[in-house]
Amino acid sequence: MAEILVRATAEVVEAVGGYAGGAYLRSRSEGRLLIAVLAGLPAPLFRPWWRLHVNRPYPAGEAYRTGRSVLLPDAETAMRRFPQLMAGLPFPFASLYEPVVAGAERFGVLFVLRPATPGVPVGAADRKRLRGAAARLAQRLAALTAAGEPVVWEGDPVVVPASAAPEGSAGSAGAAVDRMVQAVLSVDREGRIGFANTAAKALLGPGRPQLCGRILWEALPWLGHPAYEDHFRAVLLASEPVHFAARRGTPPGGEWLSVGLYPGRGGVTVVIGAAGHHSSVDPAPDPAARPDAGAGAGPDAGAGAGPEAAAGAGPDAGPRAGPGAGRGGAGPALAAEQTSSLYRPVALAIALTEAVTARQVSAVVTDELLPAFGGRQLAIYLLSERHLHLAWETGFPQGFLDRFDGVGLDVRLPGVETLTTGRPLFFESMQHLAAAYPGIPLDAHVGARAFLPLIASGRPVGSCILGFDTPRGFSAEERTVLTALAGLIAQALERAQRYDSEAALARGLQSALLPHRLPEYANVATVGRYLPGAVGMDVGGDWYDVIDAGSGLLALVIGDVQGHGVAAAATMGQLRSAVRAFALGGEPPEQVVGGTNRLLIDLDPGQFASCCYVELDPESGRARAVRAGHPQPLLRHPDGRTEVLDLPGGVVLGIAADAVYPVTELCLEPGAVLALYTDGLVETPGADIDLGVERLRAALAAARPSPLTETADRLVGGAGSGAARPDDVALLLASRAGAA
Repeated sequence: MAEILVRATAEVVEAVGGYAGGAYLRSRSEGRLLIAVLAGLPAPLFRPWWRLHVNRPYPAGEAYRTGRSVLLPDAETAMRRFPQLMAGLPFPFASLYEPVVAGAERFGVLFVLRPATPGVPVGAADRKRLRGAAARLAQRLAALTAAGEPVVWEGDPVVVPASAAPEGSAGSAGAAVDRMVQAVLSVDREGRIGFANTAAKALLGPGRPQLCGRILWEALPWLGHPAYEDHFRAVLLASEPVHFAARRGTPPGGEWLSVGLYPGRGGVTVVIGAAGHHSSVDPAPDPAARPDAGAGAGPDAGAGAGPEAAAGAGPDAGPRAGPGAGRGGAGPALAAEQTSSLYRPVALAIALTEAVTARQVSAVVTDELLPAFGGRQLAIYLLSERHLHLAWETGFPQGFLDRFDGVGLDVRLPGVETLTTGRPLFFESMQHLAAAYPGIPLDAHVGARAFLPLIASGRPVGSCILGFDTPRGFSAEERTVLTALAGLIAQALERAQRYDSEAALARGLQSALLPHRLPEYANVATVGRYLPGAVGMDVGGDWYDVIDAGSGLLALVIGDVQGHGVAAAATMGQLRSAVRAFALGGEPPEQVVGGTNRLLIDLDPGQFASCCYVELDPESGRARAVRAGHPQPLLRHPDGRTEVLDLPGGVVLGIAADAVYPVTELCLEPGAVLALYTDGLVETPGADIDLGVERLRAALAAARPSPLTETADRLVGGAGSGAARPDDVALLLASRAGAA
């Protein structure tokens, strides 16, 4: 199978004029693609992209899911459609993706990388060649399937070696480079050294026999530092030379050298010289300004890297900090400046992964986007029913933007037209803005504005306005990066809107299913409390209940459905109804819990739940308790002594249909308080849950036994604020009064 994939990859790369390519193939893990073949690139530099989940917003995933070609002729198109891809690979290149499909069976995706053609779409002939190569590969893989051979991939990709480049040392060209004082290396597209001039021995140490035939980063390990990996990715993907300064040796010592990378179709020429010998590089005298003080994208980042090295961004692991390659003769200081401003998508992407609500997303944009480009004003409008509504603003005069709130998509305003056309609008001065939109209200007479469309996977989300206090130009690179940022922001806002909608639905469902008031009894007082988790966590499935079980008995119940969101809340409602039904039918505690367990298995919601059920006789105080994987209850005796009960229990509900739930008998004396709770009240990330239980026990022991409402408020008050509490909290207290 590998041979078939290698031939198909070589065929399609040559057919459409690519310099690299490969094939993703399905794996044994559902929904995961693996690169089976990689041609024209050194595999270790692209390790973060070896694995890809089909649901991630990457072009190969979309081609596999939809069965349609994904053709990205230039960086701007790629940034608009797939900002996560370009956040990790912010270089000008074209990429083509063709699904490998035979009938209803999807095998994987062929892809080709080639030079960008800005503004020129992929031609019909190339599209036909791409489809033809994928169709022929699909037929071969289908034949393997028919023969009983599993067409899946496991392990690392097969790397296809490039054709060996001519040595060049035998002719006048070789003699010419041997006269140079800089080391000159010819490296193929897999990173293998094919030629090294005479100066390489004096400058780098190993001579030609030790260099030629070896992988560059193995022969010169200091050049394989993660801080420099992004420079090599840039030169292998784009056609522009790259220059940077590199340190040979271990910081803070080591010698600084200038490195120039000159790409070609067959490989890269590497020129290395002393720092003063390369006019394109001007190493900064301050070590803090050196390139390795920045961050480099890299496979296996963090493993063996120094503190100044950061990680790369990959489709399977999510974006990671720090690409930045100073190109076109930029020195280290300029490279650092470009890293902090022009390659901001990675930093913003990382911050956006932590943002859950639309307000959090907007705050992240304010903190990350404005400082990167020197902006002072920001406004975000969200689309709802063909009208744009102001969701966030900062820096504008108070009330100025209110006049634009709720405008329809038929109004001629830059914030509207950038969304309806899908094109960003840049105005280098307020005069330019006024000339383009006569009569538009202006908040200032001096400054510049950028209007960015917020579009996520082809769906309009809203508009973003950036304001600057002084006139300024927008370079082509800045415009491209801002377009990518807008795509990241749009995806985060769309995700936040889905979260807000689902959270509202889950809260409504949770509120409707929890008891609004508990029944009152002569000899027993009960109090319940529920607190949702912090922002960033969906509503969970915690619940409590007090049930009149008949024959003068009272049932106290608390439970916790695994997971969060609408599904957990719905399962909670089903379990609460099941427990009530069994209890009202007069079933003993072990049958109530056992029957609820079997019901949950029959429903098969893909979730499980813990539960504690206590049947109490209010007159005598005798109780029978059953526990299914739930935290142990607390009992405060009339004298204040408080203990953690040791109730034997069965497994959580929803796991085993034949599970047995033992019954424990206990007595609730007059003046005693029984506390049932969920783990959100005692669990803290990174801490032993037993410590939380002990804190709760001590708090219950210190509390006054009455009124019971104050005790409940005191106990849940110790669970932390909503901003810090990671999970839901449910608490049910029961206190028996009167004579025994």
